Amino acid sequence: MVIRVDSHRLAYMAVPKAACSSVKAALAVLDPLQSQQSAEDLGQKQVHAIYPTMRFRKHRWDYLENHFKFTVVRDPLKRLLAVYTNRVEGLEILTHCRKIRRGRVHLPTEPDPDYFFQNLSAYVATSSDIKHHTLPTALFTGTDWSAFTKVYRTGEMQQLGDALSNHTGRDVAIPHFNSSDRRLDLGDLAPQTQRVLEVLLEDEYAHLAPYYDNPFDRGRVHAVA
Repeated sequence: MVIRVDSHRLAYMAVPKAACSSVKAALAVLDPLQSQQSAEDLGQKQVHAIYPTMRFRKHRWDYLENHFKFTVVRDPLKRLLAVYTNRVEGLEILTHCRKIRRGRVHLPTEPDPDYFFQNLSAYVATSSDIKHHTLPTALFTGTDWSAFTKVYRTGEMQQLGDALSNHTGRDVAIPHFNSSDRRLDLGDLAPQTQRVLEVLLEDEYAHLAPYYDNPFDRGRVHAVA
């Protein structure tokens, strides 16, 4: 499903953990078929009910020739680290995982970062929430960046708001949702965990090469700016 606001000829492909709650809230305010609330007053569950995040389908995307077609992408390492700080640590979603609670899977519900990332495949197989938020970006954007009018980085929300304002003739502000209480950097992780992430994120950085440098190409690093 393409997230569309046809009254303004807007089309958006959402990527989990790449400001999608914030962008959906801004679009819902613009959409006369949806909310009349301000973006800040919309709850996250509400915006995701209005605009579910779906995978990219080229045949549904290509026919929107007259729309402003955009997506928002995030540095792969930051995106993955945010799954831990927001979903695991902040929202404690693993404490509600049925497979773990019923004893069908024996995994800690409050893992430290090293245990979580070194056992990420097990958590992905156990939790649909973890799986959804760690799926490759390409599943939501496709592999051809030229399919978009514009691709924004998560650090470019002001530019996106300005572009939507210019396109629609309305003042558009992108709210800030899902801010984690603490920052987790690569240097906070054990060397073995860093090696796991280097392999895990290789294809992600290759796909997002036009927008993000792969920090592992510069050798072992201790933080991501």
